[in-house]
Amino acid sequence: MAFGTLVDSNVLLDVFTDDPRWGDWSAEHLASAFDAGPVAINALIFAELSVGFDRIEDLEDALPDLIHREDLPWEAAFLAGRCFLQYRSLGGARRSPLPDFYIAAHAATTGRVLLTRDRPRRVDLLPTLEIICPD
Repeated sequence: MAFGTLVDSNVLLDVFTDDPRWGDWSAEHLASAFDAGPVAINALIFAELSVGFDRIEDLEDALPDLIHREDLPWEAAFLAGRCFLQYRSLGGARRSPLPDFYIAAHAATTGRVLLTRDRPRRVDLLPTLEIICPD
């Protein structure tokens, strides 16, 4: 059983911007995540969110108080690197998916569900990861 939800930046940005395509889906699933237990972000997610804001104070104000800020686990760093290595050895593109692997590995190593709009690449490398994403 997962211990809460790690919510990806794309879901939060959909809600913040009331995205016409994904806003409703993201808001509904974010509300369900809050109902299910603790919801968290990490520094990588915070960094990705920052591109939508001019000031850190504005981002802090936009984030619900119920969202926990969690440090990135060292185990997730190792797992993300291993996933990236496998991804590259199987012909993965050169562009840097490492932050996405790190976010997914963070959820996997802490037993959290990952709420994202984009299914992580090579999710088969993280067999314990539970993902909520559009079909």
